[in-house]
Amino acid sequence: MNILMLSDVYFPRVNGVSASIRTFSRELARLGHAVTIVAPEYGASAAADEFEIIRIPARVIFFDPEDRLIRARALHAALRDLSKRSWDIIHIHTPFRAHQLGILLGRRTGCPTVESYHTFFEEYAAHYLPWLPAPLLRFAARRFSRHLCHDVDHLIVPTSQMSGVLAGYGIATPSSVIPTGIHLDEFREGDGERFRREHDIALDQPTLVTVSRLAAEKNIGFLLDVTRVLIREFPRLVFIVAGEGPEAERLKQRADALGLSANLRFVGNLDRRTQLLDCYRAGDIFVFASPTETQGLVLLEAMSLGVPIVSTAVMGTATVLKDARSARISAQTVGEFAGNVAALLRSPADRRALSEAGPEDARAWSAPVLMKRVVDLYSRLSAPQVSKREALRMRQQVLQD
Repeated sequence: MNILMLSDVYFPRVNGVSASIRTFSRELARLGHAVTIVAPEYGASAAADEFEIIRIPARVIFFDPEDRLIRARALHAALRDLSKRSWDIIHIHTPFRAHQLGILLGRRTGCPTVESYHTFFEEYAAHYLPWLPAPLLRFAARRFSRHLCHDVDHLIVPTSQMSGVLAGYGIATPSSVIPTGIHLDEFREGDGERFRREHDIALDQPTLVTVSRLAAEKNIGFLLDVTRVLIREFPRLVFIVAGEGPEAERLKQRADALGLSANLRFVGNLDRRTQLLDCYRAGDIFVFASPTETQGLVLLEAMSLGVPIVSTAVMGTATVLKDARSARISAQTVGEFAGNVAALLRSPADRRALSEAGPEDARAWSAPVLMKRVVDLYSRLSAPQVSKREALRMRQQVLQD
């Protein structure tokens, strides 16, 4: 099959959507399908991939300089060029200019459109537009979601919880619950001791790690509060925060205000094939408390690497952690969360048990297994389109005559 992936974000921009698209595309390419990704230009080089990537001119978004908005004129040029090629499936991953391009292209070519619902907009809106009334934000986010979802032929949602949310919005578009998963073989290595040496962390220091975009909805501030409680018993504790984002400076300032400067290491974005693996391995415990995840891929990465987990379980993280033997689930209260972490720090045997269970837990989320379901979906959607495309061609021929 010839598969077109459309997104308003992709590497070198680092986030869960970029990782999900790359996982989809690499596995599809491994299975022998032709994949083309269309994404914004960032003005920075990114590692080469084993599939075609078309970059579209884009501009910086003033209130979110990490991201880009595809230029309207460039979008129409891309529509013209992409319409000349043959596609079996158009898979849209984000809701802005990429969504617009995918819908226009689907209508012009008769190609079926699929959209992955990656982002829980209702929860995100309150963090980015806090000056607007909450009921108005919820109404706008739900209406926006209905509009997006009703544009496409089929939805892919990562968890049953997210499927339930969309059903509650009154969305009737056919959908399939298919998580992205991860390539387990990419999360086998890593040298935690090397990472500790590079970042001046002694081998016997208790260490926590989280991997996340540094944004308000990721709830890193809550983990700083947890750290402040923990250092009363573990004064040498180090909390490693890997990632970048708009809240980075505010979080560093807050860490200073809480007296945590000596206990924090903000290490930025790390190479996913080398440094990031070392970072995970450096942690005695992986901690996570985001309430807005549709998937929680970093939890799967930590599991695969055998890092014990303490996490809240909300939306996508609830699905990932259900029946997981490699994690301790906590309520989002500082006292309970800190208590779960402290109990594990006191018990090497308990940490070892969680660590040994991690790779087995992660195996259920293997990308090759899950991607077979995506390919089956693509095949079902594209097969009936033969007649649809032929009807479109005939209508165009009549108009020409």
